[in-house]
Formats: sequence, C-alpha cells, structure tokens
Amino acid sequence: MKMWNTHSLFTAAVAALGILSFTPLHASAAPIETANLTKRAPTWGFPYGSTKIRGVNLGGWLVLEPWITPSLFDGTGNSAIIDEWTFGQYQDYNTAHGKLVNHWNTWITYNDLAAIKAAGLNHVRMPIGYWAWDISRGEPYHQGQLPYLNQAISWCRTLGLKMIIDLHGAPGSQNGFDNSGQKKSYPLWHTSSDNIARTNAIIKTLASTYSSQTDVVAGIAPLNEPAGFFGSDVLAATRQYWYDSYGNIRYPYGNSQQGAVVEFIADAFQPLSYWNNFMPWQSGFEGVILDTHYYGIFSPAEVSRSWDQQVQAACARGNDIVSSPLWTVVGEWTTAFTDCAKYLNGRGNGARYDGTFPGSTYVGSCAQWTGSGASFSATYKAFLRRFWEAQVTAFERGQGWIYWTWKAENADEWSYSAGLNYGWIPQNPTQRNYPNVCG
Repeated sequence: MKMWNTHSLFTAAVAALGILSFTPLHASAAPIETANLTKRAPTWGFPYGSTKIRGVNLGGWLVLEPWITPSLFDGTGNSAIIDEWTFGQYQDYNTAHGKLVNHWNTWITYNDLAAIKAAGLNHVRMPIGYWAWDISRGEPYHQGQLPYLNQAISWCRTLGLKMIIDLHGAPGSQNGFDNSGQKKSYPLWHTSSDNIARTNAIIKTLASTYSSQTDVVAGIAPLNEPAGFFGSDVLAATRQYWYDSYGNIRYPYGNSQQGAVVEFIADAFQPLSYWNNFMPWQSGFEGVILDTHYYGIFSPAEVSRSWDQQVQAACARGNDIVSSPLWTVVGEWTTAFTDCAKYLNGRGNGARYDGTFPGSTYVGSCAQWTGSGASFSATYKAFLRRFWEAQVTAFERGQGWIYWTWKAENADEWSYSAGLNYGWIPQNPTQRNYPNVCG
C-alpha cells in the first residue's frame, strides 16, 4: 500500500487556493487567526449547533441490503446472491435491472417522506453507492440511481426536509460489509490509490452538483463506516481521506470560496476520543460533524444484556458524546435489542441471540423479538418505547440522531415507520413517557 503523507494533499490544496495559513494538526498547533481566512464559513443549510438533528435513514433503497428486503434476494433462487455486487453478477442483466427499477420506484415514495416530515423529523440520510457514478473498472453493478436521488431531493424541498447524502459503498469496499455493496472478508478500499482517487472524484462531483442546493442537501458523508478495527493502515487512509474530502466538500468551487455543505466524518469504529485534535475549529476547520453509530447487538456480550442493561448502556453513550472533541451526531441506531432479524448478519447467517451465528452461545429464542409489530407483546412494545427514549435522550446531549432505518420488509423492531404505526415511537419526537429514563 502506498503510505499517505498525512495532511499533504489537503495542505497543498488550501495553499494553492490561498485559503488559510495551514499548520499540520498537532496538539500544540497554534490557532489560526480569523484574519487569515479570506472568507468565513457561510450559513449552513441547517442550524447545526443550535437545533437538534432528528432524522431517519432511507436504508435499503439505493443500496440493497438483504435483511431490509429479503424478498429481493430470496426471489433470485440463488443462495450465492448475498449483496448488490452478486445481485448483478449472478443474474441476467435484464432480469436484475427490472427488479432494481421496480424496487427503486416503490421502496421510498413521496408519501414516505411526507410521513417522515409529519413525524416531526427534520433530516433524512440517503445511503448511495459509488457505482451510481462509476463502474469504469467493469463492476457488475447496475446504474440508474441518480434520478431517484434527485427526485428525493425535490420531495424534500417541497416538504422542508434536509438531506445528508451518504456514500455507503466505495470501490474495493471500505469495510467488507454487504451494505458496502460487496461483502468480503477483508476490505480493499484503503489498499489502492486508484480506489481512493475514484472515491475522491465522486465526492468532488457530489459537492459541485449539490453545493447550490443547500436548502435541502445540508451535508455530505463522504464514506460510511470505514473499518478502522482492521488496523492502522485503514485509519491512516481514512484520516487522509477526511482531509481530502474537507477540501472537496467545503471548497467545491475550485477557488477560495467556501460552500455551505457540512462534512460528516465517520468515527471508523474508534472511541470518540481518538478524534481529539482532529480538524479542530481552532485551526480553521469549520463545518465538520463526527458521525458515530450505536448498536448494542453485534457481540455476544451485547446481545446478552437485560433490557435494563441495554437502557443503561445507551444512556452512558450520552456521556461519551458530551465529551466528544467535535460536534457529534449518532447517524445510525436502532430500537432492536437482538440481532434476530433475518439476514441481519448476512444472507445465510444466523443470529448471536439464538446461537445460530458461528461462535455464538444461545441467549434465547428469536421468535417473539422480530417480524411484524402486530405480534409484539404489550410488554415488548413498552420496552421498545423506553429504549427509544433512552437513546434519543442520550444522543440529544450531542447534535442529535438519525435512526436506522425508515422501513424493513419483516423486521419491525428496526423500522421507524412501524414504530410510529404500533405506538412505540411517538408522533412527536420530543414527547416522553419516561422523562427520567437516563436519570
């Protein structure tokens, strides 16, 4: 792997533009004087810092996920189709494309966004894959997503919703998850300068396209969940990429004029304190929000927690957020307390909760904890409400939250729309049945 010279690309970019007197970021770096900036940051498309982000992800729409729409995968009759890559690879082109177009036309509609607005939410986060722009290396992905992205922006404009465009999959995969487009045992995005250059080019395109539409597109998340747990090489590439993306997103015009789109950087599965002294405002960085994801279900210890322990852990996360070095939003979270949803751990994989996932130990049966909310007991729905309130309370100690996800075919414990329908999520997100849930 080519070792990235940290700060070099960003430093060169801003030096060429004459934007600021840039000092490599260390704890002892001197703050940049206001006078050194040729233009202060413009007004953001949303009053970040003073108004809470309350939003929901449009998951499983423009990036397929087997657990969100299992029917799309089961309907292929081919167990080797486990992600969007293989969905294109192992089906006849016209067959696969017809299914995708039908899905794009129906999964999220104007009525969904109207319901999101009516539920008191102010943001949607839009996952989309790099292949919507670039399949120049012969990838088997299908294209055609961009008209739906633009249609959703138009609907958001009509309704008064803000959007964060989230690059959910990058060339080579940044995490190896099926939701990156290509499931693999080890991600390759960070190992190739070509992968990273292609990703940077897409972010430049996004920024130049949508910087004039900040009435809706308030933020760009240049990469979802890079897998920092794989080690320092992933983290080094990710840190450099955040700098590159800052230049591409915040300075989209090729000159010293700042745009008004905010950059949402993922925590890369690191403690929030890992990002201490990274892009500090004292050094001239503006319009950067740290995006952390909270799921208490992807380890044996987490799925073994009692309901009270799940609530306590969520409340404790609020303490971490308060001490975060940057403005911080929880860009994904759920009311699910198990990993029981079909295909959640990958098509063909079982769950840790019931011991069917490799290496796990039985905690309990999944039968009553997933599926249709119509079958959930009153006791279960009361817990879901308490768990929702605990997380919202904790996460609003920071900049706010964006729930994962709006809808799922058969996993209502994950579905914001089902929660509204069955009553464990309130129509007014400030309403509380458990006002002291976090003490």
